[in-house]
Amino acid sequence: MFVAKRFLSGLLEEHGEHPVSTDGGTWYPQACRFLRVEHHIHSSYEKSIIERTMQYIKDRTECFDDYFPCKKKKCKLKHVINWLNLFADFHNKELKP
Repeated sequence: MFVAKRFLSGLLEEHGEHPVSTDGGTWYPQACRFLRVEHHIHSSYEKSIIERTMQYIKDRTECFDDYFPCKKKKCKLKHVINWLNLFADFHNKELKP
């Protein structure tokens, strides 16, 4: 619970106070009560959608790295972050009519 509280407080400090959504881990509700933050547990359907989205991102990132591998030693994955930002920007522009 203390690790969850520390993790959540860092997120709240950086991004402001928002409701916290989790997968149902038993330590999150107590950490949220301690931080006085609203807590929401995802349904099985929501969890499957989130899991599929994360798998999609991982697959696309792996494909990118197959075509444009980083040859730097101790790479910080900056090229992957740039690609994810480009992908998200392109995706969001495609959604707008």
